[in-house]
Amino acid sequence: MNFEELQAFAGRNPMLSLALAGLTVAIIATEIARLFRGYKPLKPAELTRLINADDALVVDLSASGDFEKGHIAGSRNVSPSQFDPAGKLLANAKQSPVVLVCRSGAASATAAKRLKKAGFEQVYWLEGGIAAWQQAELPLVKGKGR
Repeated sequence: MNFEELQAFAGRNPMLSLALAGLTVAIIATEIARLFRGYKPLKPAELTRLINADDALVVDLSASGDFEKGHIAGSRNVSPSQFDPAGKLLANAKQSPVVLVCRSGAASATAAKRLKKAGFEQVYWLEGGIAAWQQAELPLVKGKGR
């Protein structure tokens, strides 16, 4: 297929060509925004390394009942409605690695954005949440935690 054939196809199918161009631009824009957002997703193995090597603060945004059923060892529980980047839990962690965790990964990604806007330097979120942690067959601790 050469360029002339592509032009002929685009001329015969303008709606398909516009849709392809629009989707291509959307994908490129999304990827560029992801690269520059300032907070990073972590896989479960990467989170384990960050906890062990850099003593990361892990904040679990699950409801307290879900937290008690199972959470990552050493994580601290804060409900999403009470999550405050200026709160005492995070007061001394502006330069430290902070990892946000929730059940699915959606709430933690939103909270990571808030932390980055508040000036935190090393912000991460567990991609896929506790479900991804369990799928990687990593242990959870039951009970209230700290």
